[in-house]
Amino acid sequence: MDIAILVSGIAAGAILFHTSIIAPTVFKTLGPAEAKVFLRTVFPKLFNMLVALGLIMMVLFFLGMGNLYIALITTILPFICGMLIPATNKARDEGKEKMFSKLHTMSVVLTVIVLLSNLAWIVHTFI
Repeated sequence: MDIAILVSGIAAGAILFHTSIIAPTVFKTLGPAEAKVFLRTVFPKLFNMLVALGLIMMVLFFLGMGNLYIALITTILPFICGMLIPATNKARDEGKEKMFSKLHTMSVVLTVIVLLSNLAWIVHTFI
């Protein structure tokens, strides 16, 4: 069970690090063109890493460790976020701010669900 908690913690930590340190720092230090390129490179990697961690959690569940629901959430929701990226980028590039806002909000909500689910499971495991 310890390794499943570790993997879940890595997922939660990656989300927190990315959203609280990487993204704000990029917006403060890079110009719009550079920030755009950087974030469009980093976000797919974040979502791919979360999917990989979710798949590891799935394997751990079938080995008798972990939680199936957390594994599914951590696999499926970031996968959806990754699939939203091209449409989100296109909406931004074409100046369709309403569509961009909807897609971005959906991605943020799904990522927050992954974060909170993993954190809740970690806390629940220790209580």
